[in-house]
Amino acid sequence: MKLSCVVVDDSSIQRMIISKLVNNHPSLHLIGDFSNAIEARSCMSIHNVDLIFLDIEMPVISGFDFLDGLKIKPQIIFITSKAEYALKAFDYDATDYLQKPIALDRFNASVTRAMDLHLLKKDTKEEDGEHIFIKSNLKKLKIFTSKIKWIEAFGDYVRVVTEDDNNLVLSTMKAFENDLSPKKFVRVHKSYIINVDKVDRFNSKFAEIGITKIPLSRNRKEDLVKALSFV
Repeated sequence: MKLSCVVVDDSSIQRMIISKLVNNHPSLHLIGDFSNAIEARSCMSIHNVDLIFLDIEMPVISGFDFLDGLKIKPQIIFITSKAEYALKAFDYDATDYLQKPIALDRFNASVTRAMDLHLLKKDTKEEDGEHIFIKSNLKKLKIFTSKIKWIEAFGDYVRVVTEDDNNLVLSTMKAFENDLSPKKFVRVHKSYIINVDKVDRFNSKFAEIGITKIPLSRNRKEDLVKALSFV
């Protein structure tokens, strides 16, 4: 799993440095870097963002003013050259506060903290989260949809592969398509439905979830690209 990130800093050099750190980190996915809050806000109206690397002192709209205008606030890691903003930064429930120049070990520690918080919130939501019931081996099982990796046609059965287990269900692929959110689950092949949140990479022929390569039908690839653009 990767956190979707944006970088907001009016300094082109700092944006380049932070973006490189983000791109080199295995747990982060850079959606975009922006020189001002207006461009960043426009991007966030289209894409789901988990984490913002945010400069405080910017012309026209400061980092604090930017956050004041957001209805839904992702995690925030403030980045600034001035230590005096630290107290106010934590009034905004910041995940961390990094001073420039940024040391790699401090950056990595901040990302680890952000990942831990994200997983904690995810686990809390899952207690009452979206789920389906399946019948496998004469037992009725409650499966949280966020844990499903992919669903695979398996003869007269359907195999449901999750983070914890896999189960054979006497059902059809169409039935699972109808039960699952089309924003998160995409049928990429006649034999596969995948959870787009679990996709690590893809090309013209395969989507990769961990070490598993899942074939993509030619006419289904665009559906996957569209779904991933909103992840």
